[in-house]
Amino acid sequence: MVNLDNRLPSSQLALGSDAAAIRYLKQAITGGKHWYIALLEAIGQWAMTEELYNGRRYCYLIAGEAFDWLLLADRLCETVDGLLPDDEKMALLFHGQPPLKLPAKEFKELIGNSKYRQYLNYFYGITVEEALFLAVQEEVRKERRTAGYSRDGDIASEVYRRIYGATRGVLLKRFRKEKGYPHLRSIGLTELKEFTYWLFKCRLRQCDKARIASDTKKALHRLNRDGFPRGLVAEESPRSIAEW
Repeated sequence: MVNLDNRLPSSQLALGSDAAAIRYLKQAITGGKHWYIALLEAIGQWAMTEELYNGRRYCYLIAGEAFDWLLLADRLCETVDGLLPDDEKMALLFHGQPPLKLPAKEFKELIGNSKYRQYLNYFYGITVEEALFLAVQEEVRKERRTAGYSRDGDIASEVYRRIYGATRGVLLKRFRKEKGYPHLRSIGLTELKEFTYWLFKCRLRQCDKARIASDTKKALHRLNRDGFPRGLVAEESPRSIAEW
């Protein structure tokens, strides 16, 4: 007997799988399971990497490698909005603060090994990379004030040069040329995330392991200082990032 499902296009298979994930989420919550656990399990079942939903484009997998799990959580929470505590939902989606403190091992088991690895890519390649920029920006600002400069001037350009060896404009042109993207005057949120991840990969190629470890520690310190929730932070050591 022919399995008809195997004859469907992959996009239709994904739609069917994702509809099942949404049904599971609703049934699990109404059945008494904690909504956050049910959400992570539904995320583990989800297949599509991007979609257009209610006029909004969702890209869950940046550059085919970095899993934006909070964006998918936002999408799934919308389907069960009336079933969730508003304060807990807002804390998760807007501040990354989960209602339950789960060990990284349990989080990994709930969303699956593949998505967890992709989550690590997102955390170090985008979240930590953004924090590194802020940390170096603070260093440059302090240096200029110590030297007696009363105005900050173009700090951003100096930060990009220190971390990546070129200005943002030059780097963005290289990124868009490599990706075949149009050279627009503005940049959307999804492209900005992909650009940040591209910068992360460039830094891994350009810097030695000691520098990568040092920069990662600096960025993690910045996240800690800013109150970034540690409950889901990957357990990989900063030095191991250099091996990626």
